Amino acid sequence: MATELTVPTDETTGDQPMMGLTWRSMILAIGFCVIASYWIEWSEVVTFFCQITEAVPAVPAVAFLMVLVVVTPLVRRVSRKLALDRREVLMIYVFLTVATSMAGCGIARFFINTIPVPFYFDTPENNFAQYQQFIPEWMVPHDPEAMRLLYEASDSGAIQWGPWLVPLAAWGIFFLALWVTMMAMLVVMRRQWSEKEKLTYPLLYLPIEVTEGMDQGNLVVDFFKNPVMWVGFGLSFVYNVTNIVNAYNPAFKSLGKYYDIGALFTERPWSAMRPLQLHYRPEMLGFGYLVSTEVALSAWIFYLMLRSQAVAAAAAGMDVSGFPFMQEQGLGAYLGLFVFIIWIARAHIGDVIRKAISGDPAIDDSDEPMSYRMACILFVVGLVVVLGWVNYAGMALWVAIVYFGMILAVGLVYARIRAEVGVPLIWMFPYYQHYKAMKYMFGSRPLFVGNNWSTLSVLSTLVFLSRGYFPSLMGYQTEGFRLARETNIKPRSMSWVLVIALIVGFYVAIWLHLRAYYMYGAGGLTGLAGWGSSIAVREYEQLTSYAMAHTGPDAWRIGATGAGAGFAILLTIMRMLFLRFPLHPLAFGMATSYGSLVWGTFFIVWLIKSVVFKLGGMSAYRRLIPGFLGLALGHYFTAGMLWGLIGTFGGEAFRRYYVFFG
Repeated sequence: MATELTVPTDETTGDQPMMGLTWRSMILAIGFCVIASYWIEWSEVVTFFCQITEAVPAVPAVAFLMVLVVVTPLVRRVSRKLALDRREVLMIYVFLTVATSMAGCGIARFFINTIPVPFYFDTPENNFAQYQQFIPEWMVPHDPEAMRLLYEASDSGAIQWGPWLVPLAAWGIFFLALWVTMMAMLVVMRRQWSEKEKLTYPLLYLPIEVTEGMDQGNLVVDFFKNPVMWVGFGLSFVYNVTNIVNAYNPAFKSLGKYYDIGALFTERPWSAMRPLQLHYRPEMLGFGYLVSTEVALSAWIFYLMLRSQAVAAAAAGMDVSGFPFMQEQGLGAYLGLFVFIIWIARAHIGDVIRKAISGDPAIDDSDEPMSYRMACILFVVGLVVVLGWVNYAGMALWVAIVYFGMILAVGLVYARIRAEVGVPLIWMFPYYQHYKAMKYMFGSRPLFVGNNWSTLSVLSTLVFLSRGYFPSLMGYQTEGFRLARETNIKPRSMSWVLVIALIVGFYVAIWLHLRAYYMYGAGGLTGLAGWGSSIAVREYEQLTSYAMAHTGPDAWRIGATGAGAGFAILLTIMRMLFLRFPLHPLAFGMATSYGSLVWGTFFIVWLIKSVVFKLGGMSAYRRLIPGFLGLALGHYFTAGMLWGLIGTFGGEAFRRYYVFFG
């Protein structure tokens, strides 16, 4: 099982909480964010070489953390006043995890490619022009020339700022309102998760261990003196080097990235087991070691169980496209888990509401990221702004309530997975399903509100929100709040850092993408550089099909969603009734959402931990933690930082080995 984080107080600061939020830390954080934008632009947009923002934590954040850990002791030898303290370094790290993630393919890149689709991709055949009137100019630029140059590049490379100014200001309000709504939810849940349920927040082991002892005057922190860490780091380095060499010389034997077990199943019904790939990525193994044994066990059992459903269906002669509807089951699992998370915390939530309304002095919220009253106000105001924003744009209010209700519910469960399990995947949720569920649950006719396309047009414009991973940034929010508690950072300073990071990250991300697109043309760039437009085109084409014939609810997918919710609830009840019940409901949500990548890694982790606990017990487990952290850090350094920088700026010859962290 994972152990709870315990961080000793630094001798130089005593027990008093430090602000952490200083002018110099924020200036450095913003400066690093701008520098990182050039790196992201070239690696992810122009060359499409390395997806550094998909990593959890984001590679640029880890890179600058390493730089500060190395440089700060050297600066301290020159001047103690100029040197950052540990809390400032961690504040910069948290800032960059959010700000640089905003530039990823699942947020800004998807957003900027999605919203112009009905204007640039309009043809007589698809008749997208009929939807343009339902998308207001304050929401999406209507200037046809500005949209053409976005996809085809301008001669001078100049950004056409004029048509974008009002929409970007409006979207800034939308993102900020949704951000503070999510943050307020996590403020309400913080004490329940951290103090009452004592969740372990495994992904925080890396920044805490790497920075521990920074303020004690040593040139090298203890983490980098540990030989076990360097063994893990070295293994990760070898893993990447062999794969890089193999990309240039296929005759060279590499370690590979996965073993395709599914290739062994060639005959029906066993071929339905595919995909069945056993992945062994270093960062997944490294952080997976911190996952509890029962979660690791449950994840691979549930995935194999789900694949067995497909085999059983094939053996029975069923030919239902999409069966067993894993992502739909995943959405149901997340919604069921959300209900139980709220139910288990009901007493605490009642205390929060009572404190917010009556100011009950018996309930202390002085050490929270914000007062409970402020959290409740921000949740209500933020949600009202979000719902009012989309309603003013043309979406029916009931549709907005259902859609954003699912967005927030799934986001909270994802944050819970980050807090309890710590799996380093930004896509660890039933992506796209919030959006699809609106159609397969209700059919298209009820969404054709007022006999016009307004609701469906705005909903299609928002497809980036469910197919992308903006709600997953709740993971960084909850980890930021816990990090503040563990390192004596003033909790309310962390709230400000998260808000500033969101605003800066959004506009820096938009700037870097508009700069690249107007220079090179989004349509002419390869890979995920223009990702999102084809998905949005498909959604608007579906609207065109509704003009000819509406579709009804999909009973199979509704049934799968209900089954996922029911099974997740059953698992939760079993864990409440039986103390040693071995299967974890969060693992079921993970297996249905991204089980193809997770199951093999967690199977390996389960085997390793079972052997370690059997032979050496808890002491052996603890001694090996630095080695597995080194395995994760070595992958971020070798594949993300070292090879990521070489391939990004070294020219075409260095781009045969592509790196994906998602």
